[in-house]
Amino acid sequence: MSSLKSKRAIPENGNQKGKEFTSMDSTTAQRRLNTIHAHLVSAVESAFSHSHLRSSPTAAEFLSEQNYSVVLPEKLQTGKWNVYRSARSPLKLVSRFPDHPDIGTLHDNFLLTVDFFGDNNYLGTRIRVDGTVGEYKWMTYREAATARTAIGCGLIHHGILKGSCIGLYFINRPEWIIADHACSAYSLISVPLYDTLGPDAVKYIINHAELKAVFCVPQTLNPLLSILSEIPSVRLIVVVGGMENEVPSLPSSTGIQIVTYSRLLNQGRSYLQPFCQPKPDDIATICYTSGTTGTPKGVVLTHGNLIANAAGFSLTVKFNPTDVYISYLPLAHIFERFNQINLAHYGVAVGFYQGDNMRLMDDLASLRPTLFCSVPRLYNRIYAGILNAVKESGTLKERLFNAAYNSKKQAIMNGKSPSPIWDRLVFNKIKARLGGRVRFMASGASPLSPDVMDFLKICFGGHIIEGYGMTETSCVISCMDEGDILSGHVGSPNPACEIKLVDVPEMNYTSDDQPYPRGEICVRGPIVFQGYYKDEMQTREVLDEDGWLHTGDIGLWHTGGRLKIIDRKKNIFKLAQGEYIAPEKIENVYAKCKFIAQCFIYGDSLNSSLVAIVSVDQDALKAWASSQGIKYKDLEQLCNDPRARAAVQAEMDAVGRDAQLRGFEFAKSVTLVLEPFTMENGLLTPTFKIKRAEAKAYFAKAISNMNVELTTSDSSHVK
Repeated sequence: MSSLKSKRAIPENGNQKGKEFTSMDSTTAQRRLNTIHAHLVSAVESAFSHSHLRSSPTAAEFLSEQNYSVVLPEKLQTGKWNVYRSARSPLKLVSRFPDHPDIGTLHDNFLLTVDFFGDNNYLGTRIRVDGTVGEYKWMTYREAATARTAIGCGLIHHGILKGSCIGLYFINRPEWIIADHACSAYSLISVPLYDTLGPDAVKYIINHAELKAVFCVPQTLNPLLSILSEIPSVRLIVVVGGMENEVPSLPSSTGIQIVTYSRLLNQGRSYLQPFCQPKPDDIATICYTSGTTGTPKGVVLTHGNLIANAAGFSLTVKFNPTDVYISYLPLAHIFERFNQINLAHYGVAVGFYQGDNMRLMDDLASLRPTLFCSVPRLYNRIYAGILNAVKESGTLKERLFNAAYNSKKQAIMNGKSPSPIWDRLVFNKIKARLGGRVRFMASGASPLSPDVMDFLKICFGGHIIEGYGMTETSCVISCMDEGDILSGHVGSPNPACEIKLVDVPEMNYTSDDQPYPRGEICVRGPIVFQGYYKDEMQTREVLDEDGWLHTGDIGLWHTGGRLKIIDRKKNIFKLAQGEYIAPEKIENVYAKCKFIAQCFIYGDSLNSSLVAIVSVDQDALKAWASSQGIKYKDLEQLCNDPRARAAVQAEMDAVGRDAQLRGFEFAKSVTLVLEPFTMENGLLTPTFKIKRAEAKAYFAKAISNMNVELTTSDSSHVK
């Protein structure tokens, strides 16, 4: 395996020895800490002993008055106080769980949980051997640990050596988690592969990471077999859920063995070996990010990176061994991967969905989870679905809902406990949609509208947070603190990292902006990745010499030291009149339209207006046509009906006005399509972000037609 040669400084409290936080010697670093400590202590004393106004608040006053973040200098020499840390740990970046500092690796984390919660339910599934669906059947933590050992020993039995890369090429199910634990226990490197990746991307990742073994299911076995001669590093294919008589045998000349998961399990039981325990600095996983353009990049994350992130997050959010979680977000994505590390730490039960998003509500009703994590795309659908149901429930019920909603919102905003009567009368029925027991909800992957966040808080109650993170930071960079009633931001820094905003002059963003500093979000700390695998050039593009990761996202420091994402450095373009556009922001606004399932905003420097491709919510469109008495042969004809386009445009305009979009940010023309944006048609990344170059090409004709329409319309107005 090729070694990484990226130049980077390792944050203080990081796991790699002999490297300094800002290339300072230990004496200078200690002097810096002593100075900051003295500043904080003296300022706190001053704050309590003097009542006169000070012109410039100190970091300690910032902490005592605003609660969430502390501002510190990046270096003593510069004197500029622009580095933000969590108020929960301002003097030390967290790298280990405070109550369990002996946990340095994923293997350590799981071992301790098995000791504490061995008999607790861990992995649950509804699918029976005969394919029918029943209630959840559970495997305990101890049973999972036994299976983990057998799978790891089975891999060793097949000659898979320490440090080898192992591919996981299937959707969420218990075997995914067990195989990942096996990799951690025997110092192997797991490499997730999205099940929706095409053969070309799968082939690229297998060869780039030089995978020695690949775990797959019967559905993903065929794509593997089709490229067998082009993946020379693979020596073993493990088929999960496959029957012995259905697994093909390969000629010995291929050098590849195919075995079922069950057989590998039995082989490992007969060949038990002691753990080959990893070190914190060892690579735990290589996560390939598909991105919106270009070749997948392999993000190298160590055990120490992942443990640091989970440890920092534990200062903000804690779970209980009585909690139950539903796993349906892709395990190949860092969001769900991070969730699993946290859940295992606390002994939480993890129930898996059936593998079909259309049946997710049925799984929720059966599992009745207490923890629920999702992405704005689903929360937007829940929001639109509930509001639509309220409108169709009749005048009396709509008034009751509005009265309950407004009363509960007022109480929450005033820091008071809402009357329980509203839950009994209205909101318990809504909570039942997620099983009725959810006490914690989290949103990540892209920005969530403040309206939708408030809606979730009011309708579902409990602890609801929005977070911000990247694969390159082992997931969480920041998240909302419990008790924070303000929506529209992503909270304060993870205690395991620090954040600064760097000026972007070409976009008129600076860290000196008033009243809120703005700039590109940069992150430093033990959560930051080691580099892109075998790609020093791209590593240097995002990691500078002082160890700062440049995220490409534009942030703003809101009141209380809360971070708000306002733009994207790369996904911006200029209209003909010179106005900069951030399409993702506008798409998130329009996502609240009842007609819209998905939306793609496009503009360029040759045209002065934006246009929109809308993948319609078919039920909403049908209901509208019925209410208007409009007859149509099929939905495609309805999408092309000028009246339908006008209705969707009017709804989008209304939502845009409510969100206070600027005039040039409104889409001036819309094309309605039935086909959803998916990974299969190449329009979405596995994290549900639009591939803009592909979408532009895919809808080129529609975009051209809309621009011609707008140009013609403008010309006729001039005449």
